[in-house]
Amino acid sequence: MLSTRARKGDVQAREALIAEHLPLARALARRYRRGSESLDDLVQVACVGLIKAVDRFDPDRGHSFSTFAQPTIVGELLRHFRDTGWGVHVARGTQELALKVRAAAEAIETETGAAPTPRQLAERTGADVEAVLEALGALANRTALSLATPAGNDDEGDATIADTLGSVEEGFRAAEARALLGPALRHLPEREQRILQMRFVHDMTQSEIAKQIGVSQMQISRLLRQSLERLHELTR
Repeated sequence: MLSTRARKGDVQAREALIAEHLPLARALARRYRRGSESLDDLVQVACVGLIKAVDRFDPDRGHSFSTFAQPTIVGELLRHFRDTGWGVHVARGTQELALKVRAAAEAIETETGAAPTPRQLAERTGADVEAVLEALGALANRTALSLATPAGNDDEGDATIADTLGSVEEGFRAAEARALLGPALRHLPEREQRILQMRFVHDMTQSEIAKQIGVSQMQISRLLRQSLERLHELTR
């Protein structure tokens, strides 16, 4: 199983798992595209979310990888819109469902002592699984919102539904840095290395990077896209 091999450090399995789920990342990028936002840029953002999911996924928890990955990717897209000032409309129905999902997650966690699956959340809220995943994606972008309270000091007991389903949180930045700033980074020009570090290690927005580098945000967006494409080619 690719996810199991990737979890054990198999680089080829990791790359294959990413490649296998690129269509999911592209589909979500298309779904959340707004106005004149570059689809290529959004696909790159979605791929960052996919990489996070690959590095965080634990197959022993019983969820399929695609179920785990979708909220992570959606959360990354929403964070991108927030950071670049575009904003994204979350439908009122999704907002209301998100509150129900949060309550259901806490209830199931209390009843069973385990993080609930999206299917369990769907059954509890009366929504379909796809709607639950979208609601989880919206919740994932709100980093201050925990979907469940850790039950104790035990590793398994401390797992929250946010951990299980891949929310965007502080801890993901290390995984993101490992994924994007590995050995291939040294093959990029020094300025591109610096820009990637500011974006993915220090979590700076494109506007903040532009001010520090002394160029326009549009140029930073283009440089980020080019750098990520080069890294992708170097690691294929």
